[in-house]
Amino acid sequence: MEPISGTKDDMSLSAAEKEQSAEVLSAAMRAKIERNRQRALMLRQARLASKPSAEGGTSAKVSKVIDSGAGFFIEEEEEEEQRVTKVVHQPGPVIEPDYLVCEDCDKPFMDSYLSNSFDLHVCDKCRDNEIKHKLISRTEAKQTYLLKDCDLDLREPPLKFVLFKNPHNPRWGDMKLYLKLQVVKCSLEVWGSEEALEEAREAREENREIQKQRRFNKKVKELRRAVRSSMWKKDVSVHQHEYGPEEVLDEEEDTYKKVCLTCGHQLTYEKM
Repeated sequence: MEPISGTKDDMSLSAAEKEQSAEVLSAAMRAKIERNRQRALMLRQARLASKPSAEGGTSAKVSKVIDSGAGFFIEEEEEEEQRVTKVVHQPGPVIEPDYLVCEDCDKPFMDSYLSNSFDLHVCDKCRDNEIKHKLISRTEAKQTYLLKDCDLDLREPPLKFVLFKNPHNPRWGDMKLYLKLQVVKCSLEVWGSEEALEEAREAREENREIQKQRRFNKKVKELRRAVRSSMWKKDVSVHQHEYGPEEVLDEEEDTYKKVCLTCGHQLTYEKM
C-alpha cells in the first residue's frame, strides 16, 4: 500500500486556493447581477414615467438593495410617486366678438358671402343677387362701363372678384365675376360723372358705326372688283388694221397717209 502523497499543508493550501477562487467568482457574479439589476431598474422607471397617473403625475418603483449577510443581496421595491408640478395659467380676458353691421338692415352679423368675397358689409338675408348685388363678367365690365385692365387690377383699391367655371367650355380658363355695384363706382371714379360716361359711350358707338360702314364699303368694292374681273375677257386675237381713205401729206414729195379706223394707227408712205 503506497503512502498518500502530499502533506497536511498541501491539503490546506488547496482548500485556501479553492476558497479564494470561490470569492473571486462570487465577486464577478455579484458585479454582473448588479449591472443587470441597474439596467432593469432603469427600464422600469422609464416605462412608468411614460404613463401619467390619475392625479397628473408619474409614479415609479425604486428598488432598495439589502445585504442579507449570507453572500447575496435582497431587492426590496418601494413605490415612489413623482409628482409633476402643474403650471396654472390665469384665464385670458373675455373679448367681445367683432360684429359687422349690415348696410341695409342695420343689424349686426358675424359672417356673410358679400363680406368675405367683396368686403361689402351686407348680411346674407339682405343679399339681392338679381339687381342690387348682381355679378357681372370682366368682359361686360370693360365694354359696358368703359374700364380698362389697369382700372380693374391696378387702381386702388383693386376690385375683388370670384372665380367660376366657364359655362361655355369647362376646359377654358375660369371666369372672373365682379360685383356690379363696385364696378359702377369704379367707373364713376374713372370718368368723373355719369354724363361723361354717357358721352364716352355715345362717342364709342359712333366710332363703331363708322368703322362698321368702312368695313362694309371695303367689302362692296372688293365684290365689284371680283365681278368685273370675272366678266372681262382679254382679246388674244391678232389685230388687223382697216385703213380709211388715203390722205395727201405733201404733193411735191408724194407722201401720203392712211389712218386705221379701229385703233387710229397712221400709215405714212411715198409713191414712186
